[in-house]
Amino acid sequence: MKTRMITTLSILIAFFAVIGFVKLKQVQAAIAHASSFQPPPEAVTTALATEESWRPTLSAIGTVTAVRGVAVSADLPGLVGEITFESGDTVQKGALLLRLDTRQEQAQLAAAEARLDLARLSYERSSGLVQTGAVSRAEYDAAAAEIRQAEANVSEISATIERKTIRAPFSGVPGIRQVDVGQYLTSGSPIVPLQSLDPIYVDFAVPQQDLGRVKVGGSVRVLAESLPDTELTGTITAINAVVDRSTRNVQVRSALANPGTRLRAGMFVKAQVLLDDSGKVVAVPASAINHAPYGDSVYLVEQLKRPDGQTYRGVRQQIVKLGAERGDLVAIASGLQPGAEVVSSGVFKLRNGVAVQVNNETQPGSDPAPKPEDS
Repeated sequence: MKTRMITTLSILIAFFAVIGFVKLKQVQAAIAHASSFQPPPEAVTTALATEESWRPTLSAIGTVTAVRGVAVSADLPGLVGEITFESGDTVQKGALLLRLDTRQEQAQLAAAEARLDLARLSYERSSGLVQTGAVSRAEYDAAAAEIRQAEANVSEISATIERKTIRAPFSGVPGIRQVDVGQYLTSGSPIVPLQSLDPIYVDFAVPQQDLGRVKVGGSVRVLAESLPDTELTGTITAINAVVDRSTRNVQVRSALANPGTRLRAGMFVKAQVLLDDSGKVVAVPASAINHAPYGDSVYLVEQLKRPDGQTYRGVRQQIVKLGAERGDLVAIASGLQPGAEVVSSGVFKLRNGVAVQVNNETQPGSDPAPKPEDS
């Protein structure tokens, strides 16, 4: 019985030893296979970093301001008798816009002119009689003073009539009128806004650290999203002498021609100050930049070596410092040399050392002045 148990245990031990040996070999084979396994290469597109001459710009959001703009209002109270302009039409300086009812003033003017005529006759009669002594010198002086008083009365009433005749103070475009014929206006009541729109101002702000690069007479390019096919160019006419304490920005004003009055006061536009210090930059497509909290980087396509010494086409991550942007391109301030092959699409699925397969049949946009379609 004892011999049989020993034999059975020996057989079981031998059986489990064989099973363990077989499993050990299988695990070792699996580990060896896994260590030699190479994942398939990632499909990417690439582009060459090119050296280009870019004229640097300072971009800012600007506001369109009329060179001259007022709210035309009534100087004196009165009833609107006539309106001679249409909203949106161009009017010239001195053009009649509105006339208040002046029938009462016209009657007063006629009476004042009659008194002036009578005063002149009395003065002429007195001037002939004062020489003979028939009229005293005091009566003669009173007749002369009456003429001056009558003339002043006529001038006062004429000025009142003129003040009730509203004319354009300058050439411009009237907005929507706010009065109607027959409406009673008080002194200071608004009639219509009047804006001079050609030329026009664009005001924007630049950071104080860039103030030394901006000068009066510099060129400014203005783009408006509401007018996609419009690009206007103007010049800087003034730089504010005060820096805003809250933003540390400096207000800059540029003037530009506005043919067709396409830009209107109050519109926001994109202003680009064209700087003089142009130079060479290394440009790559913006889609090649991998943005991360620790810094921006690109993936360079190079010949790499595996641990077994075999070479393959893979990527190496390179930290870069970004510069200005222009359309679909971005300038690399440091970290990249011209001619380097960078991954232009598919960077989100890459990591350092990954094998890649380049397919450049379809490339992402790399236009410095793209015009995307409105979808």
